[in-house]
Amino acid sequence: MATHSTEGLHEQEVTCIDPNLSPPERLKEAMDCLPASLETTLETGFKRWTIQDFSRAYSSGETTPIKVAKRFLAALEESSAPQLQMSFFIAYDAHEILRQATDSSLRYEKGTPISVLDGVLVAVKDEIDCMPYPTTGGTKWLHKARPCTEDAACVKKLRSCGAIFVGKTNMHELGVGLSGINPHYGPTRNPYNINRISGGSSSGSAATVCAGLCPIALGVDGGGSVRIPAALCGIVGFKPTRGRLPNSGFIPVNWTLGIPGIFAGTVQDVLIVYAAIANDIVMFQPKSLLPEFNLPQLKSSHLLANIKFAKYRKWFNDSSADIRSCCDDALQLLSKHHGWKVVDVTIPELEEMRLAHYVTIGSECATSLATHLENIHGELGWDARVALKAYGSFSSREYLNAQRIRNRQMQFHKEIFKSADVIATPTTGVTARPLQRDAFSTGELDYKNGDALTRFSIAGNFLGLPAITILAGYDTSGMPIGLQFIGKPWSEATLLHLANAVQALLIHSYRKPEVFYDLLKTE
Repeated sequence: MATHSTEGLHEQEVTCIDPNLSPPERLKEAMDCLPASLETTLETGFKRWTIQDFSRAYSSGETTPIKVAKRFLAALEESSAPQLQMSFFIAYDAHEILRQATDSSLRYEKGTPISVLDGVLVAVKDEIDCMPYPTTGGTKWLHKARPCTEDAACVKKLRSCGAIFVGKTNMHELGVGLSGINPHYGPTRNPYNINRISGGSSSGSAATVCAGLCPIALGVDGGGSVRIPAALCGIVGFKPTRGRLPNSGFIPVNWTLGIPGIFAGTVQDVLIVYAAIANDIVMFQPKSLLPEFNLPQLKSSHLLANIKFAKYRKWFNDSSADIRSCCDDALQLLSKHHGWKVVDVTIPELEEMRLAHYVTIGSECATSLATHLENIHGELGWDARVALKAYGSFSSREYLNAQRIRNRQMQFHKEIFKSADVIATPTTGVTARPLQRDAFSTGELDYKNGDALTRFSIAGNFLGLPAITILAGYDTSGMPIGLQFIGKPWSEATLLHLANAVQALLIHSYRKPEVFYDLLKTE
């Protein structure tokens, strides 16, 4: 895939960070970009505990990482009981979690925490290497063919900040579906309604954050696999520009599309994790095109000036009535409060892009797994088997033609970004649908719903553009609705600014999930 230039990128209200700083040093810079607390923006709304809340509670002695870790383990046991069966995790180790929590608690006792992330719980999608756990990719066999021998680069960076890794989250098998129904490890249920899907493929990471078990989690996004479950679970999902985050230590199922992504309950927490794990040297970029590493000044009283949202109405409106209305209302609210404008645009050949993305992700997945598939003999769920059979049918000519469409779409998007700062869309065309019990043992492929879920997320992966989803409201059944911003290459700071503006306006209306655990409760 071609590299992205920084041409036309002028970000407002940012702090430029030296990428050569260590992750803990970067976090000090990041904290200077944040308001002291979210309390001033909260009225009667539901409160999610943030990284800063945990850090303050540890530093004040109100609680300790050990106490929080024990509450986490008790909550996880409760969530796995027959009446819930949330299926958040594939693997966790209580002794390992308590060992990390003990080390962190001792650092706080001595007054020497490594960073604001010290003692904060982090969950990791089971597509990312995190010791001492195997990386299964949601299968029963892949960890045998591809042993995990060290942490992924993004995990190493967070571990160096003192974060506590609590295990590997559930996912759609091999990332080939969007429901989060895994025939081997169970369906990950949506904390807002346990009879609805959580989305996929990073289902467990999204649901874990939604339910309050962790303030942050890591996922991988190759076709919306971070943003889709984040939207369905009502949290923030962030996919930076391809090359901005390190890719080492992942199952390489789609090497030109998949990149790490961040789940969090708030935009502020996304910023903190992003600051810690961004690449020291941006991948895939010649030195002459290296972008600045900017963080948004979220505590600034100066709002961004003259922001323009590109909106392709025909595409935007290809969503349910609740979603269409909710996302429209959010954009109008931003325009009313900040004077920002909506610009009408047309994005050509969206169906061609969808098909080209499917050919690309399918071809790369089939190629990366080809050497293993001959020897697994029935260890795949039915849905994964069907998907891989389709993926293996694509020819090299079809793959090359898909790349031509990719380059053509990049030119279309460059033209749009000449007249707008971001493209605004719903994150998904539908909200979380009911779980189908007859799919629990086989997995599920639902291409009609799959198309509705991925409709707005493909451009971010296919073109390597940064994108973020933020909770914009709820449908008539109380399920979350996400609003997505797709940015120019390297415009992560702008996207975080805009998502933060939405959060500030709507946070008072955020609702508590049906399944939620308060890990900072007072004794």
